[in-house]
Amino acid sequence: MTDLSRRGLRRHAFAVLLASAALTPVAAYAQDSTAVAADDSDNSDASSNIVVIGSGQTRSVSTLVPANLETLPPGTSVQKALNFLPGVMAQSIDALGVNEQSLSLQVRGFSTTHLGYTLDGMPLGDGAYNNYNGLTISRALISENLGRADLATGIAGLGIPSTSNLGGALTYVSSDPKKDLGLSVSQTVGSEDSLRTFVRLDTGEHGGFSAYVSGQYSQQDLFVNQPAWNKSTGKQLNAKVQYKADGIKITAFADLSRTNQADDAYLSKDMLNRLGWDWGGYAPNWQRYLGVAACTVTTTPIACAAAPAPQKNADVTFTNGQILRNDNLFYLSGDFDLTKSLSVHTQVYHHNDKGAGNNWIAGLSNQGTTSTADDLPVQIRDTRYTIDRTGVVGSVRWDVGFNRFEAGLWVEQNTSSAARYIWTHVTGPFDLGQFLEGQPDTAQWVQQTKWKTQQFYVQDTVKLFDDALSIDFGFKSTYSKSNAYALRGIAKAAPPATTQFATGALTAKDNFLPEVGIHWQVAQGHELYASYAENMAMYQGGFKLGPQSVTQTVWNQQGATLKPETSKSLEGGYRYVSGPLQVSLSGYHVKFDHRLLQYNPCPTNQQQNPGCGNSFHNAGSVTSDGAELGILWKPTSWLNWYNSASLNKTTYDQNLVWSLGTTTAVLPTAGKQQVDTPKTMLASVLSVKQAGFSASLQGKYTGRRYYTYTNDQSFAPVTTFDFGMGYDFGTLGFVKNAKLSLNVTNLTNKRYAANFDNSVFAPSDSGVVANGDSNAVAGDVLVFHASAPRQVFGTLSVGF
Repeated sequence: MTDLSRRGLRRHAFAVLLASAALTPVAAYAQDSTAVAADDSDNSDASSNIVVIGSGQTRSVSTLVPANLETLPPGTSVQKALNFLPGVMAQSIDALGVNEQSLSLQVRGFSTTHLGYTLDGMPLGDGAYNNYNGLTISRALISENLGRADLATGIAGLGIPSTSNLGGALTYVSSDPKKDLGLSVSQTVGSEDSLRTFVRLDTGEHGGFSAYVSGQYSQQDLFVNQPAWNKSTGKQLNAKVQYKADGIKITAFADLSRTNQADDAYLSKDMLNRLGWDWGGYAPNWQRYLGVAACTVTTTPIACAAAPAPQKNADVTFTNGQILRNDNLFYLSGDFDLTKSLSVHTQVYHHNDKGAGNNWIAGLSNQGTTSTADDLPVQIRDTRYTIDRTGVVGSVRWDVGFNRFEAGLWVEQNTSSAARYIWTHVTGPFDLGQFLEGQPDTAQWVQQTKWKTQQFYVQDTVKLFDDALSIDFGFKSTYSKSNAYALRGIAKAAPPATTQFATGALTAKDNFLPEVGIHWQVAQGHELYASYAENMAMYQGGFKLGPQSVTQTVWNQQGATLKPETSKSLEGGYRYVSGPLQVSLSGYHVKFDHRLLQYNPCPTNQQQNPGCGNSFHNAGSVTSDGAELGILWKPTSWLNWYNSASLNKTTYDQNLVWSLGTTTAVLPTAGKQQVDTPKTMLASVLSVKQAGFSASLQGKYTGRRYYTYTNDQSFAPVTTFDFGMGYDFGTLGFVKNAKLSLNVTNLTNKRYAANFDNSVFAPSDSGVVANGDSNAVAGDVLVFHASAPRQVFGTLSVGF
């Protein structure tokens, strides 16, 4: 299979699907609880709950349903909505959680890129901002089209097509087409000139066929002090077609997404103290920006006009750039019952992406004339991305007596690229929210990577004593190879050897990664469970976090010494599910080995400059121990109250050997809490729904977070609140389900450090020369985004 061309892979995938479709099914399809769950969006009991605790599972699982999204404004990323679940920290700079650079997730000590993500069983990659193998859920699925989201907080399950799930996994399920013809429309307006329109048309069911098509358009300005070139926009289309008959379900899904996001500045503690939470770019004051930029470009005719105190020249930019992502995502799947005890699932998918990040930087722009009087001290940094991936997911399940045997295969081929170009012919300001056309002047690096991924699993689930006891055990085999190639690129001048990324190959493979779990229904409503799993992550890609994003010289020194990251996870717990009360208590122990760490000799505001190349090293292990509690209480039909609590101790097992220029130092990190991992989190969601009125209040306490390995710098604990309320007027003439809603994010206007940039975590930020900067001051690591202030949104929704 690894020798298949992309065209051959697609032909093979469709052949498998069509061959399966030709088989005659004789029984209705029914998925088990460990597979991708069926859509529950039409289940009134499930959708009225705040969260569903994974009863019957051998692992810790929580399910988010559409009702969970009502606290937050329409269009909020489903990933951000997970923030109230035990063990979960979801951060974003914007209220909707759709800004790509600032969207982050932390679950039981594992960060965004160490988790797994799927949509309807299709892999979404590792969630990295510098995408190379997937996309975020907000670009894959419009939030109103969510059926459910299952979060396995510790052990993902063998059938998840992911090579990044060292910790848990998020399995998103899109809603099915509705059985009746209908049109839904909603319009949202709000803070920062927010505007969002959503439309969905359902055809209804006709002879087993049903479909919907939906679209959204959104826009919002930055909240920071940058009055021009500050708008973000999003356009997205989802379409789904289904055919159902006895023992057959065939589904086709399409997603087209176009995002264009104005970016916010990463801040340091020093900048926060001097400039406040809302520091932005100088736009539209181009001349003032040129004066500051001239202070770092010695050959420009523009006179230096240093930034006024308390600003520093290094703080200043015209804008913080623009992020563009164009995605096309498709899948075709089939579920078939071949006999009463034998069923098959097949799926083929394709995803392509074109992305760019455009930024103003200081540097000389020669206008191409013989005179230097018109030269400017400004350049454009143009970072480009592409993804072209195609894959097949298939599984078979066979029930024999008290055994349920399952086996599955996932194969993907992916070609991704990253390039950084510099434009040195800038004549004036313009909107960077576009893919730049023409030929760039120079290139820093251009690299293409070809990925081959294969994963196979087998599992047996045994159910005994009238299903009171269930045991599942099995293993998966994972293989992923990345071949990176340095390219010349399209610039007038090829990348210099000192900055060009390397040519080389990395392989991560393990033929036996076991998983075992047990579930015991002790008594009616009372459950005990325990699980153990081993996992391995493939080497990351992308230009910041991937170990192939280094110079050829560095690669020749480190390439053969790297090991893939691995984890061993043990968890157990108790559930009580009866009537109005659901309780889940879990504990876990995790060993994270061969942690890959990025080294960069330059301060964080210079790390992308020539000569500031990365290197990567395995930096020892991390141990996580923790406990989580989730309680859902529904004392009456109109009241839900959900509470969660998390305790987490995630510490480094060894001291860190850190390169400091030509020397190394041993830094005291053993026993220190892992960066960006709060020890304590608490959340509470109170929701009421009576007649047409509904309201919900959500609070979240997030404990102290460190951003240095030695724990010498951190941000204090923070408590935030979000509020939502609405009134459903029911049917008004020819209008059905007319509803007005109000959402307030960050209700108390608490400002805090939102997401951290995990590519710049440092040993220290105390002013000691630990990052190669001889002028280091305390708190100068550019590591966090400021949170959004309080924002208010109003929405009118109607149905026809």
